[in-house]
Amino acid sequence: MAASTLTEVARLAGVSPATASRVLNGSARTPGPDITERVRKAADSLGYIPNAQAQGLAKSSSGLIGLIVHDIADPYFSAIARGVQTAARHQNKMVLLATTAGSPADERAAVAAFAARRADSIVIAGSRSARTADRQGNAELAAELDRYCRNGGRVGVVGHAVVGAESDAGYHVVEVPNEDLAAALARELAASHAGEFVIIAGPEGLLTSDDRVRGFQRGLADVGLPPADVLHTGFDRTGGYEAGLELAARIGAHGGSGGAGPDAGRPRLCIFAVNDVMAIGATAALRSRGLRIPRDAAIAGFDDIETLRDFRPALSTVRLPLEEIGRLAVPGTGSGQAVAATVAVAGEVTLRRSTELAGKPAS
Repeated sequence: MAASTLTEVARLAGVSPATASRVLNGSARTPGPDITERVRKAADSLGYIPNAQAQGLAKSSSGLIGLIVHDIADPYFSAIARGVQTAARHQNKMVLLATTAGSPADERAAVAAFAARRADSIVIAGSRSARTADRQGNAELAAELDRYCRNGGRVGVVGHAVVGAESDAGYHVVEVPNEDLAAALARELAASHAGEFVIIAGPEGLLTSDDRVRGFQRGLADVGLPPADVLHTGFDRTGGYEAGLELAARIGAHGGSGGAGPDAGRPRLCIFAVNDVMAIGATAALRSRGLRIPRDAAIAGFDDIETLRDFRPALSTVRLPLEEIGRLAVPGTGSGQAVAATVAVAGEVTLRRSTELAGKPAS
């Protein structure tokens, strides 16, 4: 069955198509109550479905928010997405989702698609990159976002500002103190750990990873310890698993730390993975080689994703208010003003079983 048209609704209601459009598409210029009721009854009887693009033109708002994440299957991004959805619901808007695997070129394509659909705002979650390989993609993404902002769009960014953006007009940034929180984690771990420290990091040039590495190294220096070794790998569970296999060989070469001797009851190696999913991957790799946490190594992550509720041993990490970050990243949340702004969030070091001394009873 062919969809009914606005012209058919107008004919049945005995009004012009323009009048029917003003009633059904949400124009501020609406006719009297009698005509409005007649048009709505005609639309209902014909099963007419209003055109969303026409409604957007009439209201000067599409009622859409575009959300760009690296991977919605990653619990970090799904938590942020829930926060974005909460803010969108409060603004009576819907969320369009794009996943890009962190590619600036794919992010640019998503921005263009959202702009073509007249999205009222766009939220970008996921680390910005300063890698040489991403230079061209960054420039094209910044140009696309600048064009979107010049045409009245608003952009919310989690973490760092967009690399290469011409100005901050139209941009709204939620800053996460990654470096300071990683430094605090290092100091806390150093207070109870006498062995080596190793960092499992993402690719060099990934700004979130770099911040956390730099902060952890600073925290070690604050208490007089040498820098940790750094293993660069993929910024995901697979990368963590690959690094974990490398570390398992290193731990095995030293005989672990679960036996008798001066190091018994104290982990030889303390691993800091710059996000929780990498820590989960590394732990799985260690287990696959017969090593146990915290007997043979201590490990900590960053983010405090929801998945950790069921992870054993309980993982030490830095807790971030991920849903709140998503909510705050939506431009207009709270004040409803279309002005560029920077909002900072706080985090909290949370030590759990995975970094306790071996042999200590679980809390």
